[in-house]
Amino acid sequence: MDSGISPELGAVLARSRELGFLGPLPVEHQIEHALGFWKVAQACGISPTRRILDLGSGGGIPGLVIQERWNQVPLTLLDGSVRRCEFLEEACDELDVRPRVEVRCGRAEELGHLTDLRASFDLVVSRSFGAPPLVAECSAPFLAPGGHLIVSEPPDEETEQRWPADGNSLVGLGPARLVVEGFRFAVMEQQELCPDRYPRRTGVPAKRPLF
Repeated sequence: MDSGISPELGAVLARSRELGFLGPLPVEHQIEHALGFWKVAQACGISPTRRILDLGSGGGIPGLVIQERWNQVPLTLLDGSVRRCEFLEEACDELDVRPRVEVRCGRAEELGHLTDLRASFDLVVSRSFGAPPLVAECSAPFLAPGGHLIVSEPPDEETEQRWPADGNSLVGLGPARLVVEGFRFAVMEQQELCPDRYPRRTGVPAKRPLF
């Protein structure tokens, strides 16, 4: 069955799963879920032209799958694990996607304050980075006003409760809306620049969540 991606990327992701960088579900299922991010963006009229960030890219999903759909848009794969980043670097070379794709290794709390990354993306995607307060605080600093955050959602929880509007507003994000494209996703617009004080220093967003 057609997976919706190139055979070369399919082989890279299969190896990623074997190395433990992806979850235990079949690769085909994880690819389908990754394609859901792109389908949601299409359904919402989101068409990034500036830069895309995969927050907590891990083994390359959803970032590398999305890259094949938006292969003219620069993509940044961000992860805090040196081993995973080394794998992603090798994957980018193998897939011949340089210089459109870059790997940035480090904590989002630190990288979110760098001038070459802050407020410079019009789309951030997050598959399994963490709880909503952590994702909000660590993603908003990367987004330019008018950009969007798309986050994978669990199957049985209320999106409005997980992403309270007053909590999102602390970092400049608008209210979350649920969009279902085979899987469930929360979509939020960056309505204004994230305040300079966010993200807080490493570890604080998880230990003292905003909401």
